[in-house]
Amino acid sequence: MNQYPLWKYLLILAALLAGLIYTLPNFYGESPAVQVSPLHSNLKADAALQARVDSILKAASLNPELLMLEDNSVKARFASTDDQLKAKDVLAAKLSDDYVVALNLLPRSPRWLTDLHALPMYLGLDLRGGVHFLLQVDMKAALNKSLDSATEDIRTTLRDKDIPYAGVDRDGDQLVVKFRDADARSKGEDEIKQRYSDYVLNDQDEGKEFHLLVSLKPEAAKRIEQSAVQQNLLTLRNRVNELGVAEPVIQQEGADRVVVQLPGVQDTARAKEILGRTATLEVRMVDETRQPTPGAPPPFGDDEFKDREGRPLLVKKRVILTGDRINDAQPGFDSRTNEPSVNINLDAVGARLFKDATRENVGKRMAIILFEKGKGQIVTAPVIREEIGGGRVQISGSMSTQEAQDTALLLRAGALAAPMQIIEERTVGPSLGAENITRGFNSTKIGFIMVAVFMIAYYLMFGVISMLALASNLLLLIALLSMLQATLTLPGMAGIALTLGMAIDANVLINERIREELRNGVTPQAAIHAGYDRAFATILDSNVTTFIAGIALFMFGSGSIKGFAVVLCLGILTSMFSAVLISRAIVNLVYGRKPRLAKVAIG
Repeated sequence: MNQYPLWKYLLILAALLAGLIYTLPNFYGESPAVQVSPLHSNLKADAALQARVDSILKAASLNPELLMLEDNSVKARFASTDDQLKAKDVLAAKLSDDYVVALNLLPRSPRWLTDLHALPMYLGLDLRGGVHFLLQVDMKAALNKSLDSATEDIRTTLRDKDIPYAGVDRDGDQLVVKFRDADARSKGEDEIKQRYSDYVLNDQDEGKEFHLLVSLKPEAAKRIEQSAVQQNLLTLRNRVNELGVAEPVIQQEGADRVVVQLPGVQDTARAKEILGRTATLEVRMVDETRQPTPGAPPPFGDDEFKDREGRPLLVKKRVILTGDRINDAQPGFDSRTNEPSVNINLDAVGARLFKDATRENVGKRMAIILFEKGKGQIVTAPVIREEIGGGRVQISGSMSTQEAQDTALLLRAGALAAPMQIIEERTVGPSLGAENITRGFNSTKIGFIMVAVFMIAYYLMFGVISMLALASNLLLLIALLSMLQATLTLPGMAGIALTLGMAIDANVLINERIREELRNGVTPQAAIHAGYDRAFATILDSNVTTFIAGIALFMFGSGSIKGFAVVLCLGILTSMFSAVLISRAIVNLVYGRKPRLAKVAIG
């Protein structure tokens, strides 16, 4: 009656063995390591890079415990933090600017476990330490940027098609294109409608002027907002790669927010400066026919900016080149003045535009303007001496070495599609992270011991069996989280503790059902059989309802709430397996072989 077939025992044994193997790496801890990753997508980490890293470390008398090629990066594990920091400095000095050298932590698991892909869980920011930012994207600025771009594009289109117009102005969330006659407006409307499908066009007459109102379609506005968030995500990833952070977390949260977590980074000011800055470049011609008037607005067709010395200068509104055409930007020094500079490489289109502009404006001044947080500053405004081809541009002008490095980083990483504001900032020190791990582990351990004392005192032998099942539940849960390479956070540890408390409920239901059957005069073997069979429906119902709640938390929650939901849902699955199958298997092994069982130790 109370016996499993052999295959079921083997299945349970295999599950427990797999659970043990995949749980083990979490007990070995982590060692300091250095990670070398390619900076550009056209470069790959390969065996040649691994050999190069190995030779550099050996030349510096540094012997890593482990050197491996993994996830398009070379990782070297060391016995001490001192060796780790020395290795980082040596590799950063010897390798070119095409590679990023970052500090990391690698598990100390034996090689045979690593070969089985048995890896420990990732530790979240609250356990490992680092900085957490929540940024909000300025959606209105993204739409304004699109409308400003459309303003210049419409002007260019009308000029190219020789369609006379009186001006293109912004009026709130729409553009007003002015014509002097209805025929010109009709031609302009046809051309704009053909080229710009994202806009709605409406006619409006103002006295003797014929206006065409241009506004974004709602679906186009939504697409621009989504695109802005996605471009900002990509740009932030590029910037974080430049900072040299190992295993960062950068993900969208909600419609207009982005979460950035940088494990191991403690210099909050530096991280915030790089992430929060919005830098892009514009090349325009200086208007040398007019001079700025203090306190007066700039003349029509011009903008007024200040150079690094604070002197005002008028530049034309027409943008010759933007930072979107930049392929690469590196800090350097001007060969003539030995001042810090930024050397820029343009793509094919940018190189052609720059070449044409310099050829047509020899003897005139060209302003290179750097925009940060919506404010423009003229970096340099040199006189064009000759046509400049080849797509190589150098900007310099009273900047420090650090400013040159930061400017190159921001231009190389790309411009943000829309400004972002940091609305939440949190820093967790490494010592606090270690303390959180200790507290979480101790709370789970104390909870387990207290439950064990109660169950064994109240249910005797069946209490011992219940605790063995609960221990197997914890083993399987940790193994599953490790196999999924989940990130363990403080809410996740709370989920584990909650799972243990909930999992024992199933065994309490089974044990009470067996005691009830025994009180009704049923034989012990029949009571055990009835207890497990009749309690199963109640156990299933209670776990299904909790599982649904966990799914809802995962679907509608964010960040740490999702992590808690994952642990909760996985814990429900493992508790069902351990409370029903594993505990029943142990009971069968203890009592099932006795056909004439007189009594059971269940309190």
